[in-house]
Order: sequence, then structure tokens, then C-alpha cells
Amino acid sequence: MVKVHDGKCTIRQPLSSLHKHYQEGDLIIGGIGSHIDVTAQLMEFTELSSYMEYDMPFVVTYHYQHVLAMAFAVKEINENLQILPNVTLGFHVSDNYMDARETYRSTIDLLSTKNRFLPNYKCDFQNNLIAVVGGLEVETSLYIATVLSMYNIPQLAYGSISEKTETVSGRSIYQMAPSEAHQYTGILHLILHFRWTWIGLIIVDDERGERFQQAMLPLFSENGVCSAFIHKIFQVRVIEDFFNEMKKGWKDLEIVMKSKANAVVLFGDTASISYLRMGIRFSEQGYTTATLTGKVYIMTIQMDFASYYYQRDWDKQIFHGIISFTGHTNEPPGFQPFLQSRKPVKTPEDGYIREFWEQAFFCQFSDSLVQKGFKEQCTGEEKLESLPGDAFEMNMTGTSYSIYNAVYAVSYALHVLHSSPCGHRRCMKRRKQEKRRLCQPWQLHRFLKSVSFNNSAGDTISFDANGQVAAGYDIVNWIAFPNESFYKVKIGEFRPEAPTDQRLTINDDAITWNSQFNQTKPCSVCSESCLPGYRKKMIEGEPFCCYNCSLCPEGKISNEKDLGECSTCSEDHYPNVGQNQCIPKDITFLSYAEPLGITLVTVVVGFSFITLLVLGIFVKHCSTPIVKANNRNLTYALLICLLLCFLSALLFIGRPQLVSCLLQQTFFGMVFSVAISCVLAKTVMVVLAFLSVRPGSSLRKWVGKQVGNSIVISCSLFQAILCFVWLATSPPFPDVDMHSETKAVVLECNVGSVTMFYFVLSYMGFLAVISFGVAFLARKLPDSFNEVSD
Repeated sequence: MVKVHDGKCTIRQPLSSLHKHYQEGDLIIGGIGSHIDVTAQLMEFTELSSYMEYDMPFVVTYHYQHVLAMAFAVKEINENLQILPNVTLGFHVSDNYMDARETYRSTIDLLSTKNRFLPNYKCDFQNNLIAVVGGLEVETSLYIATVLSMYNIPQLAYGSISEKTETVSGRSIYQMAPSEAHQYTGILHLILHFRWTWIGLIIVDDERGERFQQAMLPLFSENGVCSAFIHKIFQVRVIEDFFNEMKKGWKDLEIVMKSKANAVVLFGDTASISYLRMGIRFSEQGYTTATLTGKVYIMTIQMDFASYYYQRDWDKQIFHGIISFTGHTNEPPGFQPFLQSRKPVKTPEDGYIREFWEQAFFCQFSDSLVQKGFKEQCTGEEKLESLPGDAFEMNMTGTSYSIYNAVYAVSYALHVLHSSPCGHRRCMKRRKQEKRRLCQPWQLHRFLKSVSFNNSAGDTISFDANGQVAAGYDIVNWIAFPNESFYKVKIGEFRPEAPTDQRLTINDDAITWNSQFNQTKPCSVCSESCLPGYRKKMIEGEPFCCYNCSLCPEGKISNEKDLGECSTCSEDHYPNVGQNQCIPKDITFLSYAEPLGITLVTVVVGFSFITLLVLGIFVKHCSTPIVKANNRNLTYALLICLLLCFLSALLFIGRPQLVSCLLQQTFFGMVFSVAISCVLAKTVMVVLAFLSVRPGSSLRKWVGKQVGNSIVISCSLFQAILCFVWLATSPPFPDVDMHSETKAVVLECNVGSVTMFYFVLSYMGFLAVISFGVAFLARKLPDSFNEVSD
């Protein structure tokens, strides 16, 4: 209820104002964090029964560093006179209690009268709120943006942002962490890097989990990855349903754990980790036999290993070897000394530190109003560095780094605003004896969009056109030691802005796998890989990642694992026996060194020698009657052509060349046609000679050597014309035969025009038939004849 007295407003202080951390200044940066979990008090079972009788909120001690990151950044800025001279920066951090209603209340509280909850009223002194940093979850950012967008106040979200938040929030929100869409791609790159194709999903059962599922499954399918199972974690908010849902969920998980999928993606929030750990605790107490061991877990940026104080001594080996995506981080100088200097007595304005201290160190301050059941007394001098990693980290986390950069982004935007002539006149003028705003929050938008600076850790911070900081992910490996200590090792990075093949960098040697895998890279596939020589054969009714292996068909090979189809070798290669490799074919041709080549050369030389011998005899005895009677000139021509026919066989031996291919058929066709023409001429002349001696024969005038010469020239000329046309249109050429032999490439001469080849061949056959016919007619002629008389 709001009451007004003498023009001044008063209001009863809400419960949400109990946990705050503030520092006054000329300008205030608001912060809304997630450090107190009121829903965790519903998780009541035997081990907590001694604590639940006390009204004690559960502090997520791991998140307390978020508050300190903002305090450290403000401290550095106020000490640096180069950024905001004559202006002090302050901050007010409120908690949303991980609840939507409290998130709205905390946001409106930042906009209200100083130290009073007055929605849309400005009475007395007001908070000079210039920007708000928050929140950790997507939904929290959305709730905050719903209020701040009405006042056009900049919001710098340090948690992961979804497309839904980007659409609704408009231009008032700036993203200090990468978008969820980049994380989906990063997870896919990581899975493909390890060649995992059979992946399980354990996701929170709400809108966030549904959004994650709808984004990941299409990416999996497009890149050859299958989903083995999808198990949803139902986060109960009503204690009556808690045990029933736990038993139901972990009964389903027993089936999940029997899956062959060794790689499992976890998506949820910090509370989801606690819920899983409670389920594990249940299994240890006999509520279920399910176990989460023997798997490799890939954890998203939304999840972190933050233990409540009552979970601190629970077994952490289940998370040994987890690979987690976290926001990119670096270590600003002086941050760890700043953490070490934090003491409860020195920071009375810190509304978190006392409860953090008690639950982090298992102790209780003597002046605490509520007895919490801790046996030890807090001295306030305990060392933060002595806490385990799941309670508090001394190294700056990715989320804290985003908060640190968000505060600096606001301060640099203010610096540019104050440095501009207009900004200096409007923002630095004050009324006398009246404290007023140094500038309006909406004025910052123009400068935040273009802000770019190098922080003290050496990183360049700037926003793109969509108001998103250019940032990537660190990939860390969780290592749990037997003494329940915990450590994170950075093993790689994912940079969305880099080229596709350079986005993911992983040091495989730095990874510590779950002890179940004996420090060897786990295999997460539905079916064993098909070896080279085999192909995948799909199983009807099963996902495409599940298959059998079958041998490649004859004549085909597969030279890689898990090929869906076998391939045919190129024409100059043939498959080996194992059908996993293509072997180059041997090059073969009729060479002089081969037995067949040697035989042919021997035959050619032999017949050529015989022909030359006969020719020599005819030449030597050229004046004898018998030589003259056989038409000496035609005989010489016949013997020379026969000699050339024998020698032309040498053109068919040896590696085919252009000249040899041109001459093989045409040269043989010409000389053999001349040889047959000579035979035909001699036979015709014999027939004419005997027919002409008959009384009254008119053939006497045709007897003479001119007839023989005419026959030889005319018959040979026609063959010459055919060969000329052949060579002019489509001549023979060197070629290779890839198919006649399986393991060899045959070098040969291609005849070019097949039609012309058969014309030439047919003409030789025609001459041979005519010669045979004439010789057949002359079979009954007398044995003695005088063919030509000189």
C-alpha cells in the first residue's frame, strides 16, 4: 500500500528488498541477479529435514561472483579519471529469487523512489538509474525487457539470449553473451569433430527445452547425426508432486541409460543440475537403480555446476569428464585480490554476503537472527580461495566476464555522451542545491550501439548492428577429483564469426574423459562403422544412423568408412580383391619384346627374305625365256608388293603412334590391292593369250603388256582414291581401349571411319574374288603358254 503525507510518499518495504548490494553514485547501474533460490526449499527429503525447520533461503553461492564482478568493474571505473571524470558510478543489485513475479518487482523497484517501492511515482530523491544489467536466464531477460522497454532504458543481458527475446525486447536490450543459435551450431561442430552420430538429449521440460529440441534436431538430421533418445527433466514446483515425478522420471531414465548413445547433450539451467544430482542421490538411497555413469555429457552455457550447501559432499564423479560450453572469459588484473579482500564486516551494504558466507563455509554468525543449524561459528576471516569450485570460483567465470564488460560498455558510452558538446551542456549542468539526473537513460542508446573499447584483460568489446557483442564460447572440461574437489580446464573455443572450417578449435590431448572410457575417445554410434569395401545398408524402420554393412557389388569399391554407396573406379583403374582401393591398370600393346611380337617379327623377316630371294632370282635371270614369258614387269611389281605387305606387319607392332596408325590400314590396303591387281592382270593376260590364238579371234589386238598395266593402274587407283578419302575425312588415330581387359589399358589404333575401313577391306576382297573367278575360268588352259613375248 502507498501512503502520502505532506507531499511525501511512503511504502512498506517488500520482502524482495532484503537481499541487495548497493553503492551510491551520481549515476546508478541496476543489476538483477539470480542468487537466491526460494524454489529449492521445496526439495525436502531426509537429509534436509534438520534444516527445513528454519526459514533459511538457499543461496547459489557460485553465482555470488556475479555481484562481485559488477562491484569490481564499478570500483575500477571510479578510480580511472580518464573514463568518467567528476562523475561517480554506483550500482544497485537486486535478486529475482528465480521467480517471474519477483523479477518484475525487482525491475520496478529499480525505477522507483530511492529505497521505496513506488511504481511510476517519483517522490523525494530518485535513483539516477542509467542502465540495467540482467538477467541470467532467457526468461529473466524477457521479463526485465518488458518493463524497461516502456521507459527506453538500456538493458545489457549477460545470459544467453534467444530469438524470442530479441524479437520482443526491441531495441532496448544489448546482448553481452552469444545468441543461443550460435550455441546450437557450436554443439553440432563439437559432435562432428568427435565423429559422434548417435546422440542422446536430456532437456528441461518447458518452453526452453522445446525451443532447444526444435533447433537441434533439424541440425542433427542435416549433418548425419541421429537422436537416440530425448529425456525431459520435469522441474517440480509443488512439493506434493515432487516424489512422484522423480520416480517417474528416473524410471524412464533407466531405459535411457541402456542406450548405446555414449554422448548426451544436457540442456537446462543451474537448477537442472541440482535436480539431476538429487536423482542420483535417490538412486543411492534405493529409490531407483538408474545411474548416469558411463556417458559423455555435453553441457550448454545455461547450465553450470553450482552446488547448494547441502549438496557439497555429494559424489561429483558422475560429472567427471563433462564437456561444457561457457561464455568466453579472460582474467582482468586485480580481480582475485579484490575477491580475497571481501569480508562481511567491511561491506555492510552487501545484502548477500552474510548468507553467502554462512552457506559457503558451513558456519553461522553469532548475531544471526535465524539459527540455521550450522555447528561452526563464522569469524568473517575465512578464505574464499579455500572453497571448492562448485561453491565459488576465484577465476572470473564467463557470466561474470559478461557483467564486467557490460558495466564498462555503459561507462564508455557515458564517456562519449559527456564528451559530446550537446551531452556536456545537457548532462553536466546541475541546479543549485538540487540533485538531478546527469543524463537520461534513453540518450545512451545511440552511443551504446557504436561503443568499442579494449578492456583491461586485452579483449576488444563492441556491438554489432543487432546490439549483440562480438563474443564466442570457451569449451571447458570438468575434472572431479576423489577428494570432492572440482576443476575446469579450457580445451578449446568456438568463434561464430570465423570461417566455417575455423570456428571450432579443440585440443584433444587436453581432454580428460570419464573414467569408464580409460582415457580413450568414446565412440557414440548406433552401428559399428562399415569398413572400406563395404557399404551401409539401411534397416527398415530404424533411423538412418542404424544400418548393416554389406559387401560392395562386383566392380565397385568403397575406400572410406561408412559410405552409403559404393563407387565405380575410373576407366584406367580397377578394384582390388578387397574392393577398397582402385589399382591403376597396366598399359599394354603389342611390343617387340613380347613372345607374340617376336614371333611376328620372325615370320615377317622370314617371308620378306623369301620374297627378296625370289625377286633376286628373277632379276638375275631377267633375260631368260621363262622370266620373259611371265611378264617380267608385273612379276617384279607383284614381288615388291608382297615384300611391302610382309613388312607392313611391322606397323602393327610397338606403341601406336600417329604415323603408324595412319599407315597401318591404308598402306597395307594400297600395296595388297596392287599385288592382287598384278595377279588379276597376269591371269587376264594368260586367258587372253590362249583365246587370241583361235582362228578369227578378235582378242588378238588386246594381247600385250598395255592391258596388264592398265588393269594394275586402274584397280590400284580406285583403292588409292578410297584411302585418300578415308585419310581426308576421318583418318585412323592412336586410341586406348579401357574395357576389353579388366586389369589393363590396351593401346591401339582406332580406324577412325569404320565405313571407309570396310570399303577398303571390301574392295580388296572384291579384287580377290575377281582374281579367283578369272583363275577359275583359266583352270583348263594348257600348261604351256607364252604370256608376253618381248
